Amino acid sequence: MNYINQRIKVFVSSILMAGICLLVSVSCNSTEDSSPDLTKTGEFSIEFDNIVGEETFGLEPRQYTNAKGEVFSIRTLQYFISNIKLYTESGEEYVVPQEESYFLVQAQDRNTRFTKVTVPEGDYTKISFVLGVDSLRNTKPVEERPGVLSFDPSQGHEGGGMYWGWNSGYIFFKFEGTCDLITDDQQGDPTGNKQFKYHIGGFGGYSAPTLNNIKEISMDLNQGGIAQVREGLRSNVHLFVDVMNVFDGQHAFSIPEHPNVMFSDYSVNIANNFPGMFTHDHTENFTRGEDEL
Repeated sequence: MNYINQRIKVFVSSILMAGICLLVSVSCNSTEDSSPDLTKTGEFSIEFDNIVGEETFGLEPRQYTNAKGEVFSIRTLQYFISNIKLYTESGEEYVVPQEESYFLVQAQDRNTRFTKVTVPEGDYTKISFVLGVDSLRNTKPVEERPGVLSFDPSQGHEGGGMYWGWNSGYIFFKFEGTCDLITDDQQGDPTGNKQFKYHIGGFGGYSAPTLNNIKEISMDLNQGGIAQVREGLRSNVHLFVDVMNVFDGQHAFSIPEHPNVMFSDYSVNIANNFPGMFTHDHTENFTRGEDEL
């Protein structure tokens, strides 16, 4: 009889514990729901902090050395960021309205390193964005390309422009500098200035297939802190952008061997190095006014 009583007690205890666990689970789920609250919004930004290997970024005359031992200086670095998306841990996606989601990061102007948008409240554990300009916007009429996408068709890609007038498409990534190892022969710079120029673009073509160097970059935020977007707060995801990866990435190459790459087949190799440039450093969740973003 004692054995039966003991079994009954164990059975009742198990039922009680299961009930308690269920109540705790329901309570936790109701208080820790990380789904975006579409009725409230907060400020969100991604900060693109350029570096060169393990060194801070600087324009010429500062010099750097790549993995092949080639010394170079940087004159120009600028690139388009677009089509920003945020994801919760459960996989829910928020797409920033496309009209608000085009930015031009210019190394010579640190104020351009932030992509500031307004998004619904929520806890976001992953973000994605495009390095480049999507095919839809490339093919729209000029008057439907506002803000950083506006351009003077007569300017072309000269004078710091980011559009190929001759090829009717945006330059996604412009990286220029000098390297004394570049010769004056047909492989090098005919001006004798030892210049390298990497103007990478190509959205797939209007009516016939062409190069497509659009790259979507995804970043997991769990290691450096998730973005906790709240009304009255600013959440900033800080990324390092290592431009040394242009030379030393999965398709490493020598500057003198490829000193000028624009709309050519080799541009695909350089574009494939782009995803490796980005790493998540940390995320800051500020009370509005506490930061200087």
